[in-house]
Amino acid sequence: MKEVNVIEAVRQAMYEEMDRDQDVFILGEDIGVRGGVFLATDGFLEAFGAHRVIDTPISESAIAGVALGAAMQGMRPIVEIEFADFIWPVFNQILGEAARIRYGTNGKLHAPLVLRAPYGGGIRGGLYHSQSPEAYFAHTPGLKVVAPSTPFDAKGLLKSAIRDNDPVVFLEHKKTYRLVKGNIPKEEYTIPIGKADVKIEGGDVTVVTYGLMLHHCVEAARILKDNNIDVEVIDLRTLRPIDHETLIKSVTKTGKALIVHEDTLALGIGAEISAILSENVFEYLDAPIKRLAGPEVPAMPFSPTLENEFMINSEDIINALKELAEY
Repeated sequence: MKEVNVIEAVRQAMYEEMDRDQDVFILGEDIGVRGGVFLATDGFLEAFGAHRVIDTPISESAIAGVALGAAMQGMRPIVEIEFADFIWPVFNQILGEAARIRYGTNGKLHAPLVLRAPYGGGIRGGLYHSQSPEAYFAHTPGLKVVAPSTPFDAKGLLKSAIRDNDPVVFLEHKKTYRLVKGNIPKEEYTIPIGKADVKIEGGDVTVVTYGLMLHHCVEAARILKDNNIDVEVIDLRTLRPIDHETLIKSVTKTGKALIVHEDTLALGIGAEISAILSENVFEYLDAPIKRLAGPEVPAMPFSPTLENEFMINSEDIINALKELAEY
């Protein structure tokens, strides 16, 4: 085992897959000579050459279109969108086209591409470098949406995404890139897409989350353990498809559920999870299903004071879990 941070885990996954499969290539803005804005592709140009590490113009729509065309011809492109806030121009190529390729051709064509995007706040990025667009993609049949929280999960899931025959939107919370560290094995491994992970087992209340919020939820659970509140923490890891089985099993056991995500509340991932639980475990519930999410404002504010108000922290989660536990 070796300790690495999230961005190094992402880098290793891409490097190993490019080394393993000649059909894998990467394209995006500043990924070649510069090595990417977060250095995820540092050294790739020297290792694999300009024909597999392609610096592109500033045109997300064109980047996604080239990747889709290549994927339909049997290649396995990895697209880097510099910040998830710049992802909107790819909507037609990814939601309108890539997601429908298998369905529209009756399985004759596939679109095995990966769209990587750093998302999320807490880094003083303001309106245009802090957004969480996961709900837009998770709503779309034909796409898979992955949002890992740890280095181990990031590497294993990215490898699976690159090998998958369907388009995968791979969201990496930028604040976890160098903040979150963990051990990963030196030997080859993958993690199946669509399987949540129980990070902490508990019997009193279930908290469901993903991305940066996982680490706040884990901290909250450990603090509440000292107050005799036994919290089970589930990391979704995959936002489409959602792991119904793990969620239902947990809340059937605990009878209470809190869903935590950084994205705004209305029509978000938490709403879907709440619906899944209410439809499947209603008779086991001992309290209303609760959601804790970002406030209903158009974008992350730049002001440090306002950004701190927007971002959910461990104290917010502790208070919400206490309220549920006492219900």
